[in-house]
Amino acid sequence: MKVSIIGGGGRVGSNAAFCLQCAGIVSEIQLLDANREMAEGEALDLIHGASSLADQRIYEGDFERARDSDVFVITAGLRRKPDESRLDLINRNVGLFSQVIGDIKSAGTKDEAIVFVVSNPVDILTHLAVSFLDLPPGQVIGLGTMLDTARFRSLIANDLKLAPTQVKALILGEHGDTMLPVWSSATVGGLPLAEVAGCDQNFQRSIFERTKKSGAEVISRKGGAGWAVGATIAEVIHAIALDRKQLLPVSTLQQGTYGLRDVCLSVPSTVGRKGVEAHLELKLWPKEEQALKASSKALQAMLASVAS
Repeated sequence: MKVSIIGGGGRVGSNAAFCLQCAGIVSEIQLLDANREMAEGEALDLIHGASSLADQRIYEGDFERARDSDVFVITAGLRRKPDESRLDLINRNVGLFSQVIGDIKSAGTKDEAIVFVVSNPVDILTHLAVSFLDLPPGQVIGLGTMLDTARFRSLIANDLKLAPTQVKALILGEHGDTMLPVWSSATVGGLPLAEVAGCDQNFQRSIFERTKKSGAEVISRKGGAGWAVGATIAEVIHAIALDRKQLLPVSTLQQGTYGLRDVCLSVPSTVGRKGVEAHLELKLWPKEEQALKASSKALQAMLASVAS
């Protein structure tokens, strides 16, 4: 499988490339970046470690060489300026994103290619990608709440002294202010998480608040997230490459799940070689379903603001 990372010279793109290299599952990793020298440097650094990790082709490239990619990962994005509103940042990123999508369309893609959006605001940009690209909606995926879910599980495990890989709990909805935790189906080792000593309502509220603030906390300390988001990007790509049919909270166009339509956000989704192959409408607590619908309305309002 060939993966092209657009924005591969940046922190998120290069960290994702390293996670893909460590796993050794994909056969080819191409890095594209507006700063071509940075992409060349990152590719060279990865190549230097190849003999210790995996036999893969890793190189800096361009859109013409990317046209036969199986997965296009878009990590390119702009950072917020001082005193800039969130909407202004969104509109600047929409402009950059539209250019990237235009470059992908001009170069051409394979019919079965998957476009994987990581850049923020991820749900809005995923919706725009669905609109711009001549691909089935399931082949346009946003990272959605994958990173939020990973943080959520890890914080739960750390505080309750549990094995992180055995904690299964989801964040759904928007990757942003209106995300929601799903405690109704949370488990550890297949058993209800709510029955673990210490996992009371106060703990649940505290963990979710910390999850929502995790991104800002990392930014304040090191300038931006990298390794955790790289790991979640790799998790989605490996589900595609190995046709795992894995249930993941990625962002895709909703066409009726939970009564939601014409909005991209995260619901439980089966991910395999064809991208998102199905949405699972698992039973939620009434307050969770209400929060999911509120998240959808907030995203639709934001999309209308961007479009106007």
